[in-house]
Amino acid sequence: MLGEKIRHGNESNNPINIWLVNTGWTGGPFGEGKRIELAYTRAMIKAALEGKLEKADTETLSLFQLEVPITCPDVPNALLNPRNTWPQEEEYDKKESELAQSFLENFKKYSNPEFPEITSGGPIF
Repeated sequence: MLGEKIRHGNESNNPINIWLVNTGWTGGPFGEGKRIELAYTRAMIKAALEGKLEKADTETLSLFQLEVPITCPDVPNALLNPRNTWPQEEEYDKKESELAQSFLENFKKYSNPEFPEITSGGPIF
């Protein structure tokens, strides 16, 4: 049902927006970074629900092809792109690549020629 709604919109034929909100770690791996402040999480969710992010300028996270808003009310801009929060961007790139490889390995379990959208939604190297 969720897939149908995403593909075809809601009852009014309005498109469905999907927002991923990082409520976990930022600024480094577990133990080095810190949890995102609850106030920022709330601000991101509020902006998404109020439609303030729908027309926001975005940048694309390369491997995962996720569009990330460049600005969000009441959230520091640097916090929106996780790469910008790590002290060494090369370390972020390494961890991002490891995570992408893990996704690709996991997707193999669910690969089915009848449903190419499952694996086509994965990371791109």
